[in-house]
Amino acid sequence: MNDEVAHHLRPGTLQLGALPPLSLYVHLPWCLKKCPYCDFNSHESRGEVPEARYLDALCADLEAALPLVWGRRVGSIFIGGGTPSLFSPAGIERLLGDIRARLPLAPALEITLEANPGTFERERFKAFRAAGVTRLSVGVQSFDDAALRALGRVHDAAQARAAVAEAAQAFDTFNIDLMYALPGQTLAGLQEDLDTALSFRPPHLSIYHLTVEPNTAFALHPPALPDEDLASAMMDLVTATAAQQGLHRYEVSAYARPGHRCAHNLNYWQFGDYLGLGAGAHGKLSFPHRVLRQVRWREPAAYMQQALAGHAVSNEHEVARRDLPFEFMLNALRLREGFTLASYTERTGLPLSTIRPALDRATERGLLTVDEAAGHVAPTVRGFDFLSDLQALFLPPGRA
Repeated sequence: MNDEVAHHLRPGTLQLGALPPLSLYVHLPWCLKKCPYCDFNSHESRGEVPEARYLDALCADLEAALPLVWGRRVGSIFIGGGTPSLFSPAGIERLLGDIRARLPLAPALEITLEANPGTFERERFKAFRAAGVTRLSVGVQSFDDAALRALGRVHDAAQARAAVAEAAQAFDTFNIDLMYALPGQTLAGLQEDLDTALSFRPPHLSIYHLTVEPNTAFALHPPALPDEDLASAMMDLVTATAAQQGLHRYEVSAYARPGHRCAHNLNYWQFGDYLGLGAGAHGKLSFPHRVLRQVRWREPAAYMQQALAGHAVSNEHEVARRDLPFEFMLNALRLREGFTLASYTERTGLPLSTIRPALDRATERGLLTVDEAAGHVAPTVRGFDFLSDLQALFLPPGRA
């Protein structure tokens, strides 16, 4: 046992009876162009992506992390970005081969790759499928040319339709990513986007409210966006239209047909563990008496240099006992079906007394239902609509 593992296995204030499921997130940070709304760790490629060196760095990063997850089986893999589909199918195949050689993987595990229509070439998605990817997530955002220009996307509506059609042909399960409350968008415009998306009969739909985030181009030059009332009506339209097509809302921003929920994201929302590899990747790892957060070096060049030298992690910290209830609820309350009280104890290592007062307050305000007999907690319709207010009830004293 190395010193780092021994350090994390020492006695602590938590009591985790069993470790949660483990997922693997791999960040490929390059894209063709930085979108004005994007606050992710993505970088314009400006020439050829250093694919081989970055894959070497990812492999070195994984090798160094192995002692922290030794013997634990990986239940899902998600390759996100940036625009991972900028990497060649051969590069993705090599990445998955490097992972398989070093980690035990669950049988028939879900392997998701994010792809953008701007990097789409005919037959390319089939090549990703042949490389081992089982699920594609296509970042369409809109099927309207004017909206795509306003969002600074590199693809047009025709490319978006072609990419989704190819994904539907190449994959048994795939996701369409859309955004709503776009600059100048109307209910009728959103309905057209939804009708186009649903015409491809996607097994999964993710749809996000466009928000202006700090440190983005939109923060410097904010566009005119729909007001709160119109945005709320848009959310109602999304939910109703999706349900008519057999896509049921199981998470705040996620809709799926039976059997097609995203296993990787479900593990996040259920407060599972995930090892994050790649530039700026975040990770959460549990040990019998503590929960650890890790972050990798953010800039791709620095990450590659540090990872190849065996130092991919830029910083890590143990999650404070007082912060765990909020961190759990920040994820679990996003699920329409909620969570079990037993899962709270299992995933945080804390007794129920640490959340009982907040559960009572949330119930009194009509934001939660607590079935004591079944040991089950779920947000009400009102709680789902005012999710931030509900989550905030679980903030530790001094942060509320």
